[in-house]
Amino acid sequence: MTPPEDLPNELPAVASRAPVALDLPPGDYLWCACGRSARQPFCDGSHQGSRFEPVKFTVDRNAGLLWLCTCKRSADAPLCDGSHNRLNK
Repeated sequence: MTPPEDLPNELPAVASRAPVALDLPPGDYLWCACGRSARQPFCDGSHQGSRFEPVKFTVDRNAGLLWLCTCKRSADAPLCDGSHNRLNK
C-alpha cells in the first residue's frame, strides 16, 4: 500500500524564498497554495490530488503594487508577510 501523497501536517513546497511584486489589473485571481505550480504565484492545477486548494483573491481598481508570497508560509496569504525571512537556509 502506498502512503497518501500529502500527509495532514505536510507543509506546501517552497516555490521561492522571495515575494513577487505585481501590479495586477482588477479582477479575480487564484494564488497557488501548494507551491507546485509552474505559473507562480498563480495556480495551474498542480494541487490536484493533494490537500491544498488555491486561494481566490480579488484585486480592486487602483490596488497598486502587490507583494505576493511564494514561500507559501505567509499568515496573510496571498500577500507576503515576511515569513520567507524565517525559513531555514
